Amino acid sequence: MLVQDSEAEARFHAQAHDFLSAFAPAKDGPGDYWAAYQAGRLSHSAYIAAAKAWQRLLAEHGWAGITWPKEYGGRGGTGLDAAIFAEQERAFGVSSGLFAVGMGMAGPAIMAHGTEEQKSQFLPAILSGETVWCQLFSEPGAGSDLAGVSTRAVRSGDEWIVNGQKVWTSGAHDSDLGILLARTDLDVPKHHGMTFFLCDMDDPGIDIRPIPQMNGDAEFNEVFFTDVRVPHMRILGQVGQGWAVAMTTLASERLMMGGLRAGLAFDDLLRLAQRHSRTKDPAIRQALAMAYIDAEIIRYLGLRVRVATSRGQEAGAAANVMKLFTAWQLKRLADTALSIQGAAGMLAGPDAPSDGAWQHLFLTSPSIRIAGGSDEVQRNILGERVLGLPPEPRVDKNVPFRELSQ
Repeated sequence: MLVQDSEAEARFHAQAHDFLSAFAPAKDGPGDYWAAYQAGRLSHSAYIAAAKAWQRLLAEHGWAGITWPKEYGGRGGTGLDAAIFAEQERAFGVSSGLFAVGMGMAGPAIMAHGTEEQKSQFLPAILSGETVWCQLFSEPGAGSDLAGVSTRAVRSGDEWIVNGQKVWTSGAHDSDLGILLARTDLDVPKHHGMTFFLCDMDDPGIDIRPIPQMNGDAEFNEVFFTDVRVPHMRILGQVGQGWAVAMTTLASERLMMGGLRAGLAFDDLLRLAQRHSRTKDPAIRQALAMAYIDAEIIRYLGLRVRVATSRGQEAGAAANVMKLFTAWQLKRLADTALSIQGAAGMLAGPDAPSDGAWQHLFLTSPSIRIAGGSDEVQRNILGERVLGLPPEPRVDKNVPFRELSQ
């Protein structure tokens, strides 16, 4: 497949490069706050401040929310424009990961399902980086089966009282607001009777508890709701129609997860092998060849999505394929890096090659096979919707949720 930029795309490509060259710090340079944070040279609070400053700069210069309508402060561009800019941005020392939920999930959901008041209240602050968002979906008993959400929201006048627990909530401790899926009707089947809320993370009754991870981070959190009062006007969409709104956000999440690069790529792996003089080792050469093939598969899947979005089409199953393949590509990438390092692969932090970045990826990659929909979920979706295989048995699909929870 030969994919070339049109004249307009080439012009956009050049404009993006000019902006980033003028304002973004060089990758691995003194201003690369993401690399410094990953290596432990920058505190968490300093990283948050630097990320917000970069997002604010993007908004001020018209480069935030590239696909967002101009009426909400966006650029009014295409999905292809956004892909071109993201590809360019990865070559510099910046990171937009802090705003992934706000920009890629909450924002699109609000634009698709929100009232004009909600749009004017929330969208500008998302765009400028003033607010950070998290996704309050997964629960101890409802992860892969999201429709099993049991966190309850009961109406009390103009408010809803929320009780329950969420888990694996990325960045909850850094977030100002959250998109919350809660059950509001127990007498209908599980895919119905849920409502989508926009909640303040500093509301009384919300308890956030970070979960220490094996990579040394505590990005994930447990979030407990105890009689938390959410105004009725914070419902996104209609009462009982939360599943439809959730599907909007999950489609965006899978495409976002599929585009993950984790700051490390094949070129970094090749340089590592060259520094360690391992490029003549037959086993390492074979692993490098496979890593290159993986990188090309990801690149061409991305091009396929770019072509589809440039034609105004949905990414469809490509988002699921990218998410599934990326999860395993990152694992293989990290495995090969540690093999190249030999005994040094057992070190961590500044004692390890590349300040331990490869060790960090090695310990992080298993979580990617769960986050954003587990590998098993992605395979079921592809099997049923693409290959036409018989669906998994769902004996509880049409049973009122009250009966399931007994």
